[in-house]
Amino acid sequence: MSKRSRACDIKPKVKEVVRQRDFGRCAVCQAPGLPNAHYIPRSQGGLGIEQNIVTLCPACHMAYDNGSKRKEYKDQIRQYLQSRYRNWNEEDLVFDKWKKVKR
Repeated sequence: MSKRSRACDIKPKVKEVVRQRDFGRCAVCQAPGLPNAHYIPRSQGGLGIEQNIVTLCPACHMAYDNGSKRKEYKDQIRQYLQSRYRNWNEEDLVFDKWKKVKR
């Protein structure tokens, strides 16, 4: 497994922290969900860290991943994450092979 793949993978510890942070509810519609959605997608180097992971229900996750509501949901998820992390910054959520990853 490459460094990028490891950095983008969501560890069980991160999933548990996100599940507790989100109370097991979708960040978009508040339905029950799983903490397995990347705000910045893995395909774009989105890290598997709690500041980049949200809980989404299956319907919202599918709509977010497949683009039918991508922009609307991305704006909503961005605001949600910004409200949870004081110095939240999108640039910190992307894999950079020259920067040490914070875990």
